[in-house]
Amino acid sequence: MATKQPVLIVTGGSQGIGAEIARLAASRGYAVCLSYGHAAEPAQALVGEIEAAGGRAIAVKADAGNEDDVVRLFRQAESALGPISALVNNAGITGPFATVDRITSEIIDEVMGVNVRGVFLATREAVLRMATDLGGAGGAIVNVSSRASGLGGAGEWVHYAASKGAVDTLTLGAARELAPRGIRVNAVNPGLIDTPLHAKAGAPDRVVRLSAGVPLGRPGTAAEVATVVLWLLSDEASYVTGALLPVSGGR
Repeated sequence: MATKQPVLIVTGGSQGIGAEIARLAASRGYAVCLSYGHAAEPAQALVGEIEAAGGRAIAVKADAGNEDDVVRLFRQAESALGPISALVNNAGITGPFATVDRITSEIIDEVMGVNVRGVFLATREAVLRMATDLGGAGGAIVNVSSRASGLGGAGEWVHYAASKGAVDTLTLGAARELAPRGIRVNAVNPGLIDTPLHAKAGAPDRVVRLSAGVPLGRPGTAAEVATVVLWLLSDEASYVTGALLPVSGGR
C-alpha cells in the first residue's frame, strides 16, 4: 500500500532559515507549502528548485499576522498538496533597532502582530486539521523562536526578544494542551545565524561583530537550524514535546 506523502507548511519560507527548512524537508519526502510576504521571486525560485529535484511544492503569498491570509494559506495548501501533517512557524520580523525609551506603539504592534498573533493563528489552523479528536491524524509543530528570548535583546531588539518570549510560552502551553490530541509542539531557539536578516535590519556587520561572543567561535548557518527543525518533526523525536532547543553555539 502506498504511503501518503506528508505535507508541511513553512511560514516565511522564501528566504533564510525558512528556505533551508523547506529545501531540506522536500529532500526528505515532504510536499511543501511555503508562504511569503513580499519575496515572490525567491519563493517561486525555491518552488522551481524543489520541483526540478522531483519534489512537490507551492508558494502562497500570505501575511503571517493577517487572519484571512492565514486561513487561505492552509486551505490552498490542503487543496493543492493534501492533508496537513506538519507546520513550521518560521515567519517573523525584528522591527528596527530601538532602545526601550525609543520604542513606538507602531513597532510593538507590527512585531507582535507577525511574531505572536501569526504563530497563534497558524497553530490554530494546524490544530483544526491535525488534532485526532477532530478527525485528524496527528502531527507536529515547530516554532522558530530565538535565543533573544533568554538574552533580552538589550540595546537592540527588546521588542523582538519579548515577542519570542511569548512564542516560547505559547510552545510550552500548546505542547501540554495538544499532546493528548496527537500533536507535538516544540521550538528551536537560533542564536547568531548568518542570514540576510542582519543586513535587512541595517547592521550588515552584526554577525562578524558578535561572533567573538559565541563559545563555538562562529555564527551558525540556516542549514544547521533546518537540520534540528527536521529532527523535531521526525519520528526520531516522537517522545519530544514542549522542548525549547537552543541552536546557538553555546551563546
